[in-house]
Amino acid sequence: MEYSLQKLSKTKVEISFTVGKEEWDEQIKSSFNKNKFKYSMPGFRKGKVPFNVLAKHYGMEFFYEEALDDCLNKQYGEILDKEKLDVIDRPQVDIKEVSAEGVKATITATVAPEIVPGQYKGMTFKKDATEATEEEIDAEMKREQNKRARLVAKDGAAEMGDTVVLDYSGSMDGEKFAGGTAENQTLELGSHSFIPGFEEQVVGLKAGDSKDITVKFPEEYHAKELAGKDAVFAITIHEVQKKELPEIDDEFVKDIEDEIGTVAEWKEKIAKKITDNKTRNADAKLENDILDAIIKNTEMEIPDVMIEEELDYRVHELENNMKGYGLKFEDYLKYAGTTVEKIREEERPACLHNVQGRLIIEAICKEEKITVTADDIKAKLAENGMDEGKAKADYINYLANTMMVEKFFDFLKANNTIE
Repeated sequence: MEYSLQKLSKTKVEISFTVGKEEWDEQIKSSFNKNKFKYSMPGFRKGKVPFNVLAKHYGMEFFYEEALDDCLNKQYGEILDKEKLDVIDRPQVDIKEVSAEGVKATITATVAPEIVPGQYKGMTFKKDATEATEEEIDAEMKREQNKRARLVAKDGAAEMGDTVVLDYSGSMDGEKFAGGTAENQTLELGSHSFIPGFEEQVVGLKAGDSKDITVKFPEEYHAKELAGKDAVFAITIHEVQKKELPEIDDEFVKDIEDEIGTVAEWKEKIAKKITDNKTRNADAKLENDILDAIIKNTEMEIPDVMIEEELDYRVHELENNMKGYGLKFEDYLKYAGTTVEKIREEERPACLHNVQGRLIIEAICKEEKITVTADDIKAKLAENGMDEGKAKADYINYLANTMMVEKFFDFLKANNTIE
């Protein structure tokens, strides 16, 4: 076989090769021997028809199809091995000639991009503050206090933060619409659980009051027949309720935290929880900032097929998530007012970024010889309380990938300035 290799771009190659008569004849015989079990002719048992008999009866062209498939696979595989090409998509094959004299063909293939990372050492990054502030601690305490608030009837006008019990009946151009009528509904003013502008117009009303409220449905409202349209809601207020908050004292703390007895101890626990959350978020943001900087510093030509594969994964993951909620994917798309095509278009930038990040991680780990050893995995399994012999291969691969990414970012944090 003779072949030539031409780079059409950083991720496309064209391979042209010629198989001469002698090698082609050998391939035909080899393919016949592999498939002879399925040939039959009168006077011969199935699988026992001699090559020469078939060739004389049908002509040599009878063997070309199977021999050509075997020939292409063999020559293509040998070239990939010799040239160390990492093909990432189904190749395009153009058969130029098939005859008794041999085969000529051209194969166009997409290969993984060769990534040469830009600057990834000696940079400066700022890490967000992680210590819990008094404002954050107080806000968390008030959230817990509000969760245990008691609603009591209130005389006078409704204010933001109050809860009202009301009837409402919606109409458009004097005609009621489906889903627009309800009785004895509870609504917390300021919760933004109703159409924009509705809750604000309830403020000032008292028990027994009635009023017509005019609102406009959002343009992106899930019910397309209502989206962007004006509506009038006739409402009647039955009751106005206000929150009665419990006092935050040691008794309050004991009711929500069995192992904690004082407000001071509770504040310490809240502070630790907030600090831990802020630390996780700050670490994640820092790692994203580092990776983003390296991506910007690196020239990359990403084949569409890699982005499309990432998009396939995203859509499949979304479909599985909907199944987990007991919702058909088609129904979700209808409810969300979208299509698979729109989702793919919207997710494309994020998928491109994911592919770029993955390639950067692989390239730097290779350059810096960052690896995960069998001992690393064994130690992590033991840390997780798992028996190495019982761990499934998929989980071990997941663990290895996770540890590789951790080592990657540990290396970058050690080789850049973090303020």
